Amino acid sequence: MLESIRKHSKFGMILLFLLVIPSFVLVGIDRNYFTESSPVVARVDGQDIKQSDWDNMHRIESDRIRSQSPSVDPKLLDSPQARYATLERMVRDRVMAAAVQKMHIVASDARLASALKEIPAIAALKRPDGSLDADAYRALVGAQGLTPEGFEANMRRDLSISQVLGGVLQSSFGTDGQFKQAMDALYQRREIQVARFNAQDFAGKVAPSDADLQAFYQSRAASFQQPEEATVEYLVLDLDAVRAGITLSDDDLRTYYKENQERFAGKEERRASHILVNATKDASAQARETAKARAQELLAQVRKNPAVFADIAKKNSEDSGSAQGGGDLGFFARGAMVKPFEDAVFSMHKGDISDVVESDFGYHIIQLTDVKTPQPPSFEQVRAKLETELKQQQAQGKFAEAADAFSNGVYEQADSLQPTAEKLKLKIQTAQHVTRTPQPGVQGPMANQRFLESLFSSDSIESKRNTEAVEVGPSMLVSGRIVQYTPARTLPFDEVRDRVRAMFVAEKSAELARAEGQAKLASWKSDASGAVGLSAALTVGRDQLQSLPRSVVDAALHAGVDNLPGWVGVDLGGQGYAVVKVNRVQPREAGKQAGEEAAQRQQFQQWLGTAEGIAYYEMLKERFKVQIKVPRPQS
Repeated sequence: MLESIRKHSKFGMILLFLLVIPSFVLVGIDRNYFTESSPVVARVDGQDIKQSDWDNMHRIESDRIRSQSPSVDPKLLDSPQARYATLERMVRDRVMAAAVQKMHIVASDARLASALKEIPAIAALKRPDGSLDADAYRALVGAQGLTPEGFEANMRRDLSISQVLGGVLQSSFGTDGQFKQAMDALYQRREIQVARFNAQDFAGKVAPSDADLQAFYQSRAASFQQPEEATVEYLVLDLDAVRAGITLSDDDLRTYYKENQERFAGKEERRASHILVNATKDASAQARETAKARAQELLAQVRKNPAVFADIAKKNSEDSGSAQGGGDLGFFARGAMVKPFEDAVFSMHKGDISDVVESDFGYHIIQLTDVKTPQPPSFEQVRAKLETELKQQQAQGKFAEAADAFSNGVYEQADSLQPTAEKLKLKIQTAQHVTRTPQPGVQGPMANQRFLESLFSSDSIESKRNTEAVEVGPSMLVSGRIVQYTPARTLPFDEVRDRVRAMFVAEKSAELARAEGQAKLASWKSDASGAVGLSAALTVGRDQLQSLPRSVVDAALHAGVDNLPGWVGVDLGGQGYAVVKVNRVQPREAGKQAGEEAAQRQQFQQWLGTAEGIAYYEMLKERFKVQIKVPRPQS
């Protein structure tokens, strides 16, 4: 039977082709046939945000934060709260974009130009004559993967979006009465005394039996569970690994040195003086002709006696910045001046005086006074730098090829990492006690949630095969395999007996402290004369904690003050209990320092603006029918 099928396989393939293709022609091909459907997690103005969109955006956000703050705990970035925050940002961006479109808001060219000038990196590209270095500007935005047109389109979009809430934030205002009420409550002081009932002081009264400990252990078995863990082998392919496998010959380095000799030497600089006759590009033709004729007259004078160039420049040049110095512009390299001026200067020899040069600013007469030609360093002086640069360039060029070989190798020979390691000259690394979620303080691949999910997939655990190549950072792939797996288990009582006892004593001590504190609170409320153990009087406020727990200060500030002294109890959890006596209320003091009240008013105004902005955003969410279909994670 099998042999018959094998002999007639070609005929079978033709038959299947004739049956399947017409069905596509008659019925059509659903786009989901080829692409995996992704559930919708949110909807804004009828537009869906899918799980795949969310995952991609969170990965981009996480990579950006890691690149800016390498020491950040990866566990925080991959927490449910962090992921939900990314989704909320995506929803907000969609809401703002919809508002811009529906309200027909467009940032003007003048507003865009003003915003660009406010960016320090762009402002630094301004030339002495006030023009922008276009090549440097293109290189600056190109480093972000954008063209100037794309960068400016993004800026215009951001400016348009900022106008949606800008008017609301800037137009909010509060009355003097509102300001006083808010500030009085915020900066109010209260004089209090505190009695602490610390849990540790009651530990000596707790004497658990074996039966108590056994019962406590059984009731909290989850607290004594050891999570699943594994010993893992893994390979990392990154630019460093590719670079380490590159060997450069002396000829390679010398060729690269010759190609970049000018760059290593630095740019040639020239020093020039000029006489300027102003005639802006928007001046009338007659005005420009008059200015040109004047420049020709001055040119004749300096050509007749070059030694008087500086004197003529002082008396006649209309460039106020250089005239007093005899027209001297100092040393400058290519790219510092407007193109006609630069072309003339860099085509002259030292001591030459140019013909009249026309630019957008008018007519120039230029004298080249000096040339500074930098001497390139020797090959040996820059050999180490040459090797580093050339290896980096070649590594970037070869990474894509190495990445394909890496991905194919770990997949095709899935029972071992050794063949791929030998082929690409990589080192197999080992990690022990690896868990399904990143452990605190861990860095590198074991801090990447996607890689851990691949490692702890059912196929990886059961067959101990290589994971697929997972991208864990820019130009960084990793693949791993589990070599030893220990499933989650509840640790036996005898192994954790000391932990059980410590937890039991801590819990019961806190209960005794709480009971004692509550009893004292009830007693002192009825007869304050018997209150002993209270601290000296302290003045506290929201910004003046006096080394007390925040919960104690908050309780004191929220306590009723109709009948003073007031009493309030505060549960400190595992630390015990506190009883607070409120003696008196101290009204907010007027600002003592100059400008203090003005600063408070400004802060209050910002709070009002923020509150109104939040309210307006919530209204926009209703208008654009925002639906977030994922529940908000608990804190």
